[in-house]
Amino acid sequence: MATILALDQGTTSSRAILFDEAGAITAVAQHEFEQFYPQPGWVEHDPTEILTSQLSCAVEALGRAGARPRDVSAIGITNQRETVIVWERATGKPIHPAIVWQDRRTASRCSALEASGVGETVSAKTGLVLDPYFSATKVGWILDNVPGARARAERGELAFGTVDSWLIWHLTSGHRHVTDVTNASRTLLFNIVKGEWDAELLRIFGIHESLLPEVVWSSQRVGEVTTTLGLGGVPIAGIAGDQQAALFGQMCWNAGEAKNTYGTGCFLLQNIGTQFVRSKHRLITTLAASAEHRLEYALEGSIFIGGAVVQWLRDNLKLIGSSAEVEALAASVPDAGGVVLVPAFVGLGAPHWDPHAGALLIGLRRDTKPAHIARAALESIAFQVADVLEAVHSETGTPLGALRVDGGAAVNDLMMQFQADVLGVPVVRPQVTETTAMGAAYLAGLATGFWAGPDELRAKRQNDVRFEPKMSPDERAERRRRWSRAVERAKNWNE
Repeated sequence: MATILALDQGTTSSRAILFDEAGAITAVAQHEFEQFYPQPGWVEHDPTEILTSQLSCAVEALGRAGARPRDVSAIGITNQRETVIVWERATGKPIHPAIVWQDRRTASRCSALEASGVGETVSAKTGLVLDPYFSATKVGWILDNVPGARARAERGELAFGTVDSWLIWHLTSGHRHVTDVTNASRTLLFNIVKGEWDAELLRIFGIHESLLPEVVWSSQRVGEVTTTLGLGGVPIAGIAGDQQAALFGQMCWNAGEAKNTYGTGCFLLQNIGTQFVRSKHRLITTLAASAEHRLEYALEGSIFIGGAVVQWLRDNLKLIGSSAEVEALAASVPDAGGVVLVPAFVGLGAPHWDPHAGALLIGLRRDTKPAHIARAALESIAFQVADVLEAVHSETGTPLGALRVDGGAAVNDLMMQFQADVLGVPVVRPQVTETTAMGAAYLAGLATGFWAGPDELRAKRQNDVRFEPKMSPDERAERRRRWSRAVERAKNWNE
């Protein structure tokens, strides 16, 4: 049984998924790992736990499918993107916990850089904004705060990478220190116009070039597994940051096609083709995954808190026992009862880019029930997506015919219907919603001949579920106005 193994390393869990030649899932294994919050606004992971959880998932998935290691034709890797790990080249040991993409500890550093006037240069080269979300200031923080780290980096003793680099380093026993163009494009250090690390950006952020991985294409053989997983000799042939992998897995291969992934955060990407275009509406431009070995671009709106708001209901408020319970709880009331939740727990991402915004829960009354708060939480995800899609529409001038959706929360029918309602356009959900892992599998399979080409993959696409908008235009406008007022309050919460 020939298969592709996708390693899907996410923010709160690691997963391994096996895909057969028809593009169907044959086995899934998933392990959550611990989140660390050492200070307000700080988020860290244990790099070793990331690695061990991912490796154990791979073994477990193979066992569940009854697959032998020789059945695996290739491995595709997709990962949480901007999370930073710095490790020793000699030992492979991290010198500090991984600093997660959600972490805001470098907000003041970003503000200082913006005030110095380098923001325009950075944006023109990277398509990004100066925000602690991206990798560069996190790397700088580690070098400045781990004793001796900066001197060791200058001596070439340390390696930096996003999570894909960390996994590949260990899967290949340190023989390959690489990242792909999509992950490199999230660091603030990679010139996405030229397709190379940029010396001026390295100087601005104080990062020594010896730390950097080699940049490869997203669909390309980059090495073979050498670990004791029983997968020795299996090629690693697909790499993409999670959102670019989902864009590829949704087959948004043509300019104008867009998808939204509902994960820990929400990420709306629209393919804009092979020409670099800077956003005028506070979106970012990023590199898209491609099987064509060429630079392709996408506009992206990044929402920091998506499915994580459901985890907040579960872990902090104890309103539900598991994330799966939220739909039934929210559906037990006809609406949110006037409650509005703005989940700016780590500031606001696109299109606001306000790292200082605070979360806000308003509209509470004596008859407010947990169900109203749960429903407001789900609606908050949909409203944030609507804000980003409005910015995309302003950018392109062409409204979407439909929004393709995927990710864990996309299975929630109540939220998908509300999403269609507040957008006023259909929402289309594929039968297989694991499009992030599927994108990584497609990239690996195309690079190794497991699939002949894009046309074969299109022919295998199965029936989608379509949600048509039902909300009246007047109600939609009123709900959007109420949401916008709440967002403005969240942005000014400390005044």
